[in-house]
Amino acid sequence: MKRIVTVQDISCLGKCSLTVALPIISAMGTEAVILPTAVLSTHTMFSGFTCKDLSDQIDPIADHWAKEGFTFDAIYTGYLASAPQIGQMIAFFERFGKSCLKVVDPAMGDNGKLYPAFDAAFAKEMAKLCAKADIVMPNLTEACFMLDLPYTEEPSRDFVYEVLKKMTELGAKKALLTGVGFEDDKLGVVGYDSEKNEYFEYFNQKVPAKYHGTGDIFSSCVVGGLMAGKSLEQASAIAADFTREAIRLTLEDKGEHYYGVHFEQVIPQLVGRLAQ
Repeated sequence: MKRIVTVQDISCLGKCSLTVALPIISAMGTEAVILPTAVLSTHTMFSGFTCKDLSDQIDPIADHWAKEGFTFDAIYTGYLASAPQIGQMIAFFERFGKSCLKVVDPAMGDNGKLYPAFDAAFAKEMAKLCAKADIVMPNLTEACFMLDLPYTEEPSRDFVYEVLKKMTELGAKKALLTGVGFEDDKLGVVGYDSEKNEYFEYFNQKVPAKYHGTGDIFSSCVVGGLMAGKSLEQASAIAADFTREAIRLTLEDKGEHYYGVHFEQVIPQLVGRLAQ
């Protein structure tokens, strides 16, 4: 069985970060090792959440793994709590990532704005981590901040292609841009393989709703698909379909669903799709 380590926070309630990465990757047939960057009582859409930074635990955990001789087939980073943690992840890549796949989801903003804890300097540091990755998966907001490009809510195909190419020029071989579309009723993902100089696109019918954590769900599913032997294009399509179906089911639910999507209900379909 393949083994990955995913590095991001634990939001104890809220369906994002490690609490979605662990079940999704495990259900897709890969061992998921976690390296928590922080522990939060809830995700950050709630007011008054508690947060315990775990920066002081990252290096000791890595030291222990190295002593025990553990290796990984992939390293997948998500939400990092501070700029110093980005430096820790660059060192972690150098230590454990020489012969494994390195995937970065630079989770730091959306809708044209960075999350409140971050600033432009943080985005520049995140670009340095993306330069060390094999695959990067930003949304348009995150990519524009890292590249010093103007954000637009209605990007053209040419602009999206330019952004993807510039992301790979930072150093990554492949890039995905998530949450983009060129028609009002379509939303999906556009990718670029710099080694082949090829682009690909995959779109779904847009669901008229937005929920916290869907980017983490998508990224985790992509990584699980890659570990299952799918190409990046195939894994992206599987992840887009899985995420959309989770959003659709959540929108139909009349109960409490405001803080995250019902991805759990779609996992059986995901496992079946993976076997195709």
